[in-house]
Amino acid sequence: MFVDRLLATLVHLRHATTHDVLACWFGVDRSTIIRAIAEVRPLLAERGCTISPAVRLQTLAEVIDHLGTDGKTGIIDGTEIRVRRPAAGRKDRDEFISGKNKQNAVKTMVVTDGDGRVLFCSPTKPGRCADITHARQLGLVRLLADGPAMEILADAGYQGLGVQTGGRVITPTHRKFKKNAPNWYEEMYDASARNTPRGGSVSSTASPT
Repeated sequence: MFVDRLLATLVHLRHATTHDVLACWFGVDRSTIIRAIAEVRPLLAERGCTISPAVRLQTLAEVIDHLGTDGKTGIIDGTEIRVRRPAAGRKDRDEFISGKNKQNAVKTMVVTDGDGRVLFCSPTKPGRCADITHARQLGLVRLLADGPAMEILADAGYQGLGVQTGGRVITPTHRKFKKNAPNWYEEMYDASARNTPRGGSVSSTASPT
């Protein structure tokens, strides 16, 4: 079916999934996947759905440099992919149970620019790993704290990275402190705002008041 060929191609382009894995998922031969991708990619390109040939970023450090150099806003988010439950007896079996969706999954962190172009997709981690923990393990805090002035938009799963990166990561206000925020919380965001590379960005999106 064309829908299957299209889906296989999109998964391959989006997650860099290998032909062997896709063949296993769809229950076909590897050669069928290769042929399907070769047929569908030109159709997507004709309709403007293509990967820009000008950007080839291999590591998270290169992505941060790219965004900082071009003065672009980045967006990070964790995405989960449901997987079959690991075999009984495997020591880390329970690590794959996602606390968010209560299902067996693997998680990856995706970085895009403000136009929605995917710049980086991390190696997978078991579903139990929190988004913020995964980001720290990938070295995002170090890269941003020591890197160029820029801003990264993130959801509530990354609260806490703003202060650790000098205001470069911008997240929503913690729901516990939307009203009557304690002094330490206000001081934390005041310090973050002073270090923000673009004036007013933190106070407009992550103000405790």
